Amino acid sequence: MSNLLYVECSPRKQRSASIEVARAFIDAYTAEHPGDTVKTIDIWNLAMPEFDGDAMAAKYAGLSGTELTSGQRAAWEGIKELARPFEAADKLLFAVPLWNFGIPYKLKHLIDVISQKDVLFNFDESGFSGRLTGKKAAVIYARGLDYFSSSSITPAAGYDFQKPYLEMWLNFVGITDISTIIVEKTLFGPDIDENARAEAKAKAAVFAKEF
Repeated sequence: MSNLLYVECSPRKQRSASIEVARAFIDAYTAEHPGDTVKTIDIWNLAMPEFDGDAMAAKYAGLSGTELTSGQRAAWEGIKELARPFEAADKLLFAVPLWNFGIPYKLKHLIDVISQKDVLFNFDESGFSGRLTGKKAAVIYARGLDYFSSSSITPAAGYDFQKPYLEMWLNFVGITDISTIIVEKTLFGPDIDENARAEAKAKAAVFAKEF
């Protein structure tokens, strides 16, 4: 039995393309893996601390080996608690819309808080090593236009800070087995939007059965 962690990153619950495709993925996944568990993190309903004050001091105290104060210890325990679902999961599913060529700020906030030494990665004289090895991830990227696919105005090399950033982070924390599903052109009118979603959902269902 495996544990799937689903990270929902769009606030548009009823109209979100990424969520719609993710639900198709989860439906197919649970049908194929009835004994597995699925845990959902909705980052728009997730209490995340500001990474300042005691949290920042705790980070640098940990890096230098300095004893934590009670306030710093409490802040660090909060960070570790937020990261626990990622440690407990065997598989991760992300539904990520494109915001200003990148990821939603709430997802960046979560990544900034939990990406800490001795939490999601290790660091010593030999360099960095991720702590989430042996896991796999599937990422659904939603884009309103056909960004990066064929556009000479927004070429991927200069404008895509969505997929490269998230995959870099996943690699950094130790996850290298990554499946990608892209749904785009959702702002091209209802017919194109519906077809784009249907195509992505069909692909998601196939991926989910083998995930």
